[in-house]
Amino acid sequence: MLVSDFHFDLPEELIAQSPPAIRGSSRMLVFERATGRYHDNFFRNLPQILQPGDLLILNDSRVLPARLYATRARSRQTQHSSPDPTGHIEVLLTQQLAEHEWSALVRPSRKIQAGERLLFHAPNEIEPILAAEILTVGEFGERTLRFSATADFHPILNKIGHMPLPPYIHREDSDADRDRYQTVFSQQPGSAAAPTAGLHFTPEILAQLKQNKVQIETITLHVGLGTFQPVRAEKLEDIRLHAEHYTLAPATAEAINNALREGRRIVAAGTTTTRTLEHCAQVSGSKPLIAHSGKTSIFLSPGHQFKIVSGLLTNFHLPQSTLLMLVSAFAGGGAGRESVLAAYGHAVREKYRFFSYGDCMLLL
Repeated sequence: MLVSDFHFDLPEELIAQSPPAIRGSSRMLVFERATGRYHDNFFRNLPQILQPGDLLILNDSRVLPARLYATRARSRQTQHSSPDPTGHIEVLLTQQLAEHEWSALVRPSRKIQAGERLLFHAPNEIEPILAAEILTVGEFGERTLRFSATADFHPILNKIGHMPLPPYIHREDSDADRDRYQTVFSQQPGSAAAPTAGLHFTPEILAQLKQNKVQIETITLHVGLGTFQPVRAEKLEDIRLHAEHYTLAPATAEAINNALREGRRIVAAGTTTTRTLEHCAQVSGSKPLIAHSGKTSIFLSPGHQFKIVSGLLTNFHLPQSTLLMLVSAFAGGGAGRESVLAAYGHAVREKYRFFSYGDCMLLL
């Protein structure tokens, strides 16, 4: 199967540039896996669509203000070198590797080589507030950075960092994005992008779900580099994803084991949740799940047999993306891709809003 098999035409004006005025007011396309049929609905009706006894699992990762702007130091030997006036370097932190080390995407990257020092300034301040050295150079702008030791790295990050809005949102981040590009249930800082299916939930909708006897648990998967790198392979079999950190909590493992044993539906909010759960199923094999942390680079494509997830809430994804391939796999059977692309065609005709700040799709 080819990556190009997952292409669809999307008018630019359907790419949501901002969140809806009211969180939770998004449209929702409900897709029936058994028949391939779909119908229009609204996310606010999710508590009435899910059934008592369903287990809903959310990704509680919290987005870091991970986009930074740096200047190049004139000297590689001195941390306090004068900043280079030639312009700013964009640094997108994608994953923490050690106490002071991070993987990142750097742009423009051609001149930023190993040994280079980058300086980070607070607004209207002359002296840098943070410095980092480039340790390694990878492909497509990938770099490993080591920051100067500081006890207040995350407060500094919150001060000078920007929310890492995706490149298809053609505007600078705003103060409002600090709230809206974050789920209301986020707890564990570490993501370089939002688990966007979770952006639709409000405290009121979560309360309604619980009132309707829908069980809610969480996993953590910190969204990393794979979200920002386009697919460069031509065949699905050649696709390799970057590894991302995840944690399966004891309460969630127990809830999943009980739901599987009792034949209850397990609904994953988002592709990040889905990938984590299906990876955990591979790790455990035929045994019950146990709480643990690890890394996953699992790629779910048509032909995958889902062991845990039986319902999926997800946003509309980019053409030829691994996330669209996951949704096609979940739709099931050899016709999964065709039926999902047909549903996407309907969404385009009905002018649904696409991607991170857009509308959503529920597959059951």
